[in-house]
Amino acid sequence: MKKLVFILAAILALNVQAQSSQQAEKLLNEVSSKVKNYENMVIEFKYALENQTENVNQETRGDVSIQGEKYILNLMGTTQMFDGKKIYTIIPEDEEINISNYVEEDSNSITPSKMFTFYQDGYNYKMDITQNVKGREIQYVKLTPIDSDAEIKNILLGIDSQTKHIYNLIQTQENGTKVTITVKTFKTDQPLAKNLFTFNEDRYSDFYINRLD
Repeated sequence: MKKLVFILAAILALNVQAQSSQQAEKLLNEVSSKVKNYENMVIEFKYALENQTENVNQETRGDVSIQGEKYILNLMGTTQMFDGKKIYTIIPEDEEINISNYVEEDSNSITPSKMFTFYQDGYNYKMDITQNVKGREIQYVKLTPIDSDAEIKNILLGIDSQTKHIYNLIQTQENGTKVTITVKTFKTDQPLAKNLFTFNEDRYSDFYINRLD
């Protein structure tokens, strides 16, 4: 009898996990589908890095403009731009620019343009907690890498249940480092400059350009 109860409990647990995974996939697909309808997105965010073991606690602000696969990201005094083919990392403090080709299969990081679709490959996901944040219902989805050797332990993606926009992303690494990105403003279909995602080398005549391609 005890064995039968254990088997039934195990089957019930598997069914609950399957339902949670399906609900999470449905919600993530709704988020991805909605942002695909925007011509562009301009996002201001708070970036927080924490590692209690190493006594590291850092906060800063950043912003990113995204149009299709292209993006321009400003964070910690550095600008990174992707024009669809190459990645330009501009470091004014060092008067240096690194230029490299983007190879998708070699990139495991969550780039701005992949933020709404990265879950589709390499992750298991399930529904997590729901929180009320200043009157907004934030539903969290927990993503766990399929690769057991991945540096990322898990990712919590907070989604506004009403707007289907991402509220925050909490990435926890195996070494205890936690990175939290919280969206402060989210604007869509903005009048962006035509050359916003075009690198103009003439503007950086005094910079050292390191071509890694």
